[in-house]
Amino acid sequence: MGTTVSSIRPMKTHDLALVVALETTQQPRPWSASVFRGELEAHNRIYLVAEDKEGIIGFGGVMVIEDEAHVTNLLVSVAHRRKGLGRDLMLALMESALELGARHMTLEVRKENVAARALYGRLGLAPVGVRPRYYGDDDALILWAHDIDRPGFLEGLR
Repeated sequence: MGTTVSSIRPMKTHDLALVVALETTQQPRPWSASVFRGELEAHNRIYLVAEDKEGIIGFGGVMVIEDEAHVTNLLVSVAHRRKGLGRDLMLALMESALELGARHMTLEVRKENVAARALYGRLGLAPVGVRPRYYGDDDALILWAHDIDRPGFLEGLR
């Protein structure tokens, strides 16, 4: 089952209204346009959008500090889930993080989000801890993938 994405590209400030609208429909505590704007302006952040003929259908972001990449945000519209888009966005974030010198990747995921946890597991991220009540109504699992820069790592995920 393939995705209908025509492109994954860097997020631009002119995308913020659509990104915030998408986030607002799916997150209990959505980021504001000013938070996204600040993220886009930071030198060690990468934000990508996925779009099809109808517009932005997903996005993701990563912060790179030294050799560690921290996924800050990943969201796919409900209508486009389970079609490979989350995987495509994560692989694009991994590639971008590697270009900034990352060797390892981490993120938090809702403990109750079984689909996301399965995706991250297939991408080599394994649980190493829990942040109690991180999301207010749910704990976060802390996931890590080490040595994402090793030869063949990304190719093996495709």
